[in-house]
Amino acid sequence: MRKTRYAAAAIAAVAALTLSACGSDSGSESGSGSSESAGEKIRIGIKFDQPGLGFKDGNEYTGFDVDVAKYVANELGYPEDQIEFISSPSAQRENMLENDQLDMIFATYSITDTRKEKVAFAGPYFVAGQDLLVPSDSDISGPEDLEGKNLCSVTGSTSAQKIKDNYAAGVNLLEQPSYAECVTAMQGGQIDAVTTDDIILAGLASTDANKGKFKVVGNTFSEEKYGVGLPKEGGIVKCEDINAAITKMIDDGAWEEAIKKNTEGADYTFNAELNPPKMDACA
Repeated sequence: MRKTRYAAAAIAAVAALTLSACGSDSGSESGSGSSESAGEKIRIGIKFDQPGLGFKDGNEYTGFDVDVAKYVANELGYPEDQIEFISSPSAQRENMLENDQLDMIFATYSITDTRKEKVAFAGPYFVAGQDLLVPSDSDISGPEDLEGKNLCSVTGSTSAQKIKDNYAAGVNLLEQPSYAECVTAMQGGQIDAVTTDDIILAGLASTDANKGKFKVVGNTFSEEKYGVGLPKEGGIVKCEDINAAITKMIDDGAWEEAIKKNTEGADYTFNAELNPPKMDACA
């Protein structure tokens, strides 16, 4: 049990303080939170199948969510070798936090009032918006241009239906099990556009197989705040500390650098009216 390990760590810390009081006063200050986290793993939930955001290839983890998670964890006193990345599918995120399977989640996890009933959030670390991915030579510039066109999204998603209801009643909807399969269908000429959050589309377009073939339209028509999911109670990290770390990442330029690195080749620019994000107050 993690509580047992924390108790042992607390006893060790008291012993260390006693020894330091009796012995030499020489020594050096270590990084933020390092005394509490020495040897302790932090369990971070990410997606394993979202290129550009959270992607697992062998033992390597890449993407914008991963880069933000590593930065924040380091600021909290957990260097990369103390991070355990755990697959966190969308449908399981709340349960994994409630059941003490994770300490934090960075997985395109939109902050909503319904989710706040079960989990807590820090952030946001990015504000996404629904957008369109189209072939690089397409003249589609927004959802209104999809009248009579073929539009793809994943099975169970409401994003394509939102376009049909609000922007282009005559659009033909096609569902696929994954966004990657939507992109494959578009490459084969079966569809004209794919829709979901803009940065997810940018991640898909930035893969080696897709670079230069597609573009994100850049005309978002929703607002999705990606937050850091936390247990409602009893977590080992605090919302305020995470927000301070995200703010530092933004201020020192590492945040924007991470976006550019993970969307390179996608012809993508984030919405500058919404990003970099401002931190929500911690509840």
